[in-house]
Amino acid sequence: MSEKDHVNETEEIEKTEKPEVVSDEDEYEKVCFMCHRPESVTGKMMDLPNHISVCQECMQKSFDVMNNGSFDLSRLMNLPGVQIFNMSDMENAVPKKQKIKKKKEGEQAKPVLDIRNIPAPHKIKARLDDFVVGQERAKKAMSVAVYNHYKRVATDTMDDIEIEKSNMLMIGPTGCGKTYLVKTLAKLLDVPLAITDATSLTEAGYIGDDIESVVSKLLAAADNDVEKAEQGIIFIDEIDKIAKKSDNHQRDVSGESVQQGMLKLLEGSDVEVPVGANSKNAMVPLTTVNTKNILFICGGAFPDLDQIIRERLNRQSSIGFNADLKDKYDLDKKILEKVTIEDLRKFGMIPEFLGRLPIVFTLQGLTEDLLVRILREPKNAILKQYQKLLALDEVKLEFDDGALQAIAAKAIKKDTGARALRAIIEEFMMDIMYEIPKDDSIGRVTITREYIEGTGGPLITLRGQ
Repeated sequence: MSEKDHVNETEEIEKTEKPEVVSDEDEYEKVCFMCHRPESVTGKMMDLPNHISVCQECMQKSFDVMNNGSFDLSRLMNLPGVQIFNMSDMENAVPKKQKIKKKKEGEQAKPVLDIRNIPAPHKIKARLDDFVVGQERAKKAMSVAVYNHYKRVATDTMDDIEIEKSNMLMIGPTGCGKTYLVKTLAKLLDVPLAITDATSLTEAGYIGDDIESVVSKLLAAADNDVEKAEQGIIFIDEIDKIAKKSDNHQRDVSGESVQQGMLKLLEGSDVEVPVGANSKNAMVPLTTVNTKNILFICGGAFPDLDQIIRERLNRQSSIGFNADLKDKYDLDKKILEKVTIEDLRKFGMIPEFLGRLPIVFTLQGLTEDLLVRILREPKNAILKQYQKLLALDEVKLEFDDGALQAIAAKAIKKDTGARALRAIIEEFMMDIMYEIPKDDSIGRVTITREYIEGTGGPLITLRGQ
């Protein structure tokens, strides 16, 4: 073989072995700078300098205005879908967060989870047990609902039997772990998750976020990949804040109207959502997302719902020797477990909305024993966090049982659930965290009940003792 043939053969091998570089432009669709529609809607675009793309329709309208006699700028501004732009705005025409990922031709939507790799309910619950203390019924209900939901997604096209969605409604007092359960669940399944508050939602056209903004947040969490977003989880917190108001003399734009607008999202339909913004009125591209396979989890504290339940139960008590006492349910700590759809309707949730949330479960308020377990047991428990912080200073931090019970008792009085624990610990740990770095001879600090209650101090042990 001659030297020339050897060189040609080497070049051919290098060409075949050279990996194909996928640029950012190949992964995302082009978006028209003037009307903000993606290439999949407008057709092939015309490329201008500074990475600007303009669709043929907008370009033709611009030429028509300029060619019809005198150039009138106001006519160009009044064209539908056309905006006047400054040259300084052209450097970054469309931010990456407003670009839509391309769909490859002929490619079928793949489920986020393979049906063979979906964790069984007991495995999902075991993982939740590592991070969330108590709430056994809630963890079991969530594990089964999520397992069935992703089996439904994975088997969507296997046969003619269509499985309905298992949207959830969780009811529990503040600080009992509603949001934390959902975050842990999404981390376990490694699927896109959007967490949003219902407090800012209003009917379209009013100040606030449109209802479709909850899907827009999920799309952003999925890196603007529509197919990935269509199999994600949306957690809507503070759902009780969109309850129907009792005053019917004015339009309820942030209550009943929001519930009506969310019906199509919960059941499953094609909705147009803005990419990289909360409102359709913003000049951003729109894309279509099908919510049929999106799992919706709604949660709320529902204050005063316990009073509605007690009224119903007390009304059922009869007169006679075997009648229930009127105050039988006044001290019932598990009163929320007796909730019915009728109670939720009286609270202000419309029946059509509740009908699309078939799985309703409650979370218990935290007792003193549960709060002590929350301090100790989870993988990222608060005490373990402080022990790690002091371990970096080579100091061992310990808490005796009396101290933990004193912390839990203080938290119960604050009535804000597990959130109160952090505030209490921060208060008495501040002086310790300030003083310890001053003295290198300290080897161990033991927090006592007397220190928590303000009648004594912590036990300090020097190194070598």
